[in-house]
Amino acid sequence: MKGRVVVLGTLRGREAAALLVDGRLEDLLIEPAESAPPGVGAIFRAVVDRQMKGQGGVFVKLPNGLKGFLRETGGLAPGQTLLVQVSGHAEPGKALPVSLRLLFKSRLAIITPGVPGLNLSRRVRETDERARLEAIAAAAMVGCEFGLIVRSAAEGMDAAELAEDIAATRALAEAVSEDLAGGPELLVDAAGPHETAWRDWADPAPDEVDEGAAAFADHGIEDLVLDLLDPVAPLPGGGSIAIEPTRALVAVDVNTGADTSPAAGLKANIAAARDLPRQLRLRGLGGQIAVDFAPMPKKDRATLEQQLRAAFRAEGAETSLAGWTPLGLFELQRKRARQPLAEVLAEVMKEDRA
Repeated sequence: MKGRVVVLGTLRGREAAALLVDGRLEDLLIEPAESAPPGVGAIFRAVVDRQMKGQGGVFVKLPNGLKGFLRETGGLAPGQTLLVQVSGHAEPGKALPVSLRLLFKSRLAIITPGVPGLNLSRRVRETDERARLEAIAAAAMVGCEFGLIVRSAAEGMDAAELAEDIAATRALAEAVSEDLAGGPELLVDAAGPHETAWRDWADPAPDEVDEGAAAFADHGIEDLVLDLLDPVAPLPGGGSIAIEPTRALVAVDVNTGADTSPAAGLKANIAAARDLPRQLRLRGLGGQIAVDFAPMPKKDRATLEQQLRAAFRAEGAETSLAGWTPLGLFELQRKRARQPLAEVLAEVMKEDRA
């Protein structure tokens, strides 16, 4: 089906959401196992543990024996109570990465307790509409020192609905920010797949939203998800890209396929560069990534880098393009924002067999 379709359903008994664009799977969210630690966005009341020299940060105590790792260390003392938010996915056996910079997100707004000021998404360009949204937002934040970002999904929104959304998000942020009494505790859990889909896939507005018990089956989502367990994915033009995570890094290999023409390398590499953000997003992969592009003249590297930068510019996950190594690999660093899909599906399969 053509267009942008949001599918809300279940996958093997887990709440899940999928985003299809012109029939292609663009994003996927699956509820983690009950045994998994809270995901990105969860907010804890935490207690500072002892400083660890040489670690570049400090560990904090979280509930249920969990540990968090905080890079902001200025002015912190052991035993101090503070509020932290999970900022990334932790590898097995490692502490959860957390931050002091709290974000309270809704579909239309983001409250930023540590960053005051009123801001509008740059994607809202029309002058009169920006002025209208600013006025609504300013009125909704009277008497509050927190910052506010009005998201692009608010463009054209009814004033009362936007004000209500901001008020609810503000109330949650104020309540949590004052809750410093006591020991380690989970105060706000990470949003589930359906809530996240409504919040983050609202702009541009979907052409269709399909939800229900049979929604995933109707769109063949499970088959598309299982295809992601294959490390090799086809590319337009006949090439392929192989993506294989290891303990140290994610290795990516680009092949031209049957095309042996002089331009085959650059053609396959550009196709891989354009699809790499989607593949990493769907597979839940991050950390250090090394790409072995297909052979091509060195003069074409600048063209390929332009394609890579354009492809990752629209990504939600923070990505740093490090550049070429002496051996001709291209390295990049991507934030670990999700549990790897292979781990999620392995847990699902294990539960099915139990």
